[in-house]
Amino acid sequence: MAKTEHDILDDAALEAFFTAGRADTPVPSSDLMARVLADAEAHQSKPRPIARPAQRRSLLAGLIAAIGGWPALAGMATATVAGVWLGFAQPDTLNALAGGTLLPGATETGYELEDLVPSFSNFGAVVEEG
Repeated sequence: MAKTEHDILDDAALEAFFTAGRADTPVPSSDLMARVLADAEAHQSKPRPIARPAQRRSLLAGLIAAIGGWPALAGMATATVAGVWLGFAQPDTLNALAGGTLLPGATETGYELEDLVPSFSNFGAVVEEG
């Protein structure tokens, strides 16, 4: 069973509440207004610090700041070097560095491209057709 309220007000009853709320507009007291104005005058009389002109940065410094600073640049450089290394490393070298966990039981690797990328054989048929 749905739990609904049976005494939901209709639009006319709600409009009566809204009309009563609009008629009784709250007005701040004179004491509150005096305190707000005194606080504003106190803040206006304080001297403002003189803004120094912005220092010009070189193009390289601006680029490094846009990337995220030196930590982000170091992370990107590390990811780039790791990607290049993984891209050019031989599968048997990767297997040796991983302690034989990548290709268990493989001592001598004589991989064909279809062994590493099984869908490559389907790619040859597409190239011959087109």
